[in-house]
Amino acid sequence: MSIELIGIIVLLLMFIVGSVLPINLGVLGFVAAFIVGVVFSGLNIDDIYSGFPAELFVTLAGVTYLFSIVEKNGTVDLITGWGLRLVRGNLGLVPWIMFLLCAILTSVGTLGPAAIAILAPIALRFAARYNINPLLMGLLLVIGSTAGSFSLLNPYGVIVNGVMQARDLPHSPGLLFINAFIFSVFASVIVFIVLGGLRLLKKRTAAEEDAASRAEGSSANENNKSQEIGLTFYRGITLLGIITLVVLALMFDIDIGFAALGVGLVLALIAPKQQKGVLSRMPWSVILLITGIVTYVGVLETIGTIDYMTDLIAKVGNPVIAALASSYVGGIVSAFASTTGFLAAIIPLAAPILQDPTISSIGVVSAIAISSSIVDISPFSTNGALLLANVQGVKENVFFKQLLLSAVVVVALGPGLAWLAFVLIAG
Repeated sequence: MSIELIGIIVLLLMFIVGSVLPINLGVLGFVAAFIVGVVFSGLNIDDIYSGFPAELFVTLAGVTYLFSIVEKNGTVDLITGWGLRLVRGNLGLVPWIMFLLCAILTSVGTLGPAAIAILAPIALRFAARYNINPLLMGLLLVIGSTAGSFSLLNPYGVIVNGVMQARDLPHSPGLLFINAFIFSVFASVIVFIVLGGLRLLKKRTAAEEDAASRAEGSSANENNKSQEIGLTFYRGITLLGIITLVVLALMFDIDIGFAALGVGLVLALIAPKQQKGVLSRMPWSVILLITGIVTYVGVLETIGTIDYMTDLIAKVGNPVIAALASSYVGGIVSAFASTTGFLAAIIPLAAPILQDPTISSIGVVSAIAISSSIVDISPFSTNGALLLANVQGVKENVFFKQLLLSAVVVVALGPGLAWLAFVLIAG
């Protein structure tokens, strides 16, 4: 058996083990990088270290550090509260407000599961209180996460754009974000109609009750649970810091990781006593997962697996069909495994398609990325599990079956629609 094939088999085994057992895929990635690289391929340890994505690590650490501060000081709750006030008693707008809130939070850098963890208790409490279909509420919330997850500030977008840039592939961060957002809105409209959302538009309730529900469901930080979430000086400065980060990254092309660390440091210096526990809030397991997978992919590239896959995909003879297959692989695997880890692995392996001049690389990467993310409604994913943990007014086993059936439908239709929209039509 060739070393290239061994590398691919080990990659598949990693995702299987990571799906079945509660073991961080990053740990599997680092260990696999050593075993496949040093033991089987004869690489030295420096070759393994050279594959570590230092720039990506700084970016992820910087962005998540800043937004750990944002979450801890209550600014996230402030943003959420402002969004909920827009409902004004119209129950049919509640799921869409949740969609937009989740899209906004993820688009400014919050990890999808973190945004879902913040909003799911509020959204599903709304659903139980006003007899809104919890499946409708949950699906729009998770799809809203996909809508914002491919911005330049979000780790998903960082991974996809970073891999494309590192391999000198044509890419457009703005177009990737727009494609994901438009597709998510389209998918949400279908879900809204199918699950009875149009009937909700005819129902209204007192705006005061909505405000009470919002206050009841607010996820204020521990030190302020007994206080109303309002605009304070520090939260105002935090909002200004988020805006500054966006300006530095988008208008001045300053490295997003160092910019986020800088803004976070300023916020920490302004209120040093409020920084206790900020580092523990950072998603170190996700950072470990991503860097471990990327390191292993670096080993695969060094030992020639990428070239091996290039030859296999080239033999397909039709890049359009290869793009469709890659999209479905992304949807199926991500429904059971880590989307972040899979994105870090699939984009390099899809390089032959992305490099084909007869097909739009941004269209292909949009289809693969969206297919890998839209299926996070699965109860086996973090987002789906968070919905399951917070559902009210319905038995968990019933809601589990609803989520599972929804995931099956999305896996069956989502990748094909994304491929049709961005590869065949837009491409």
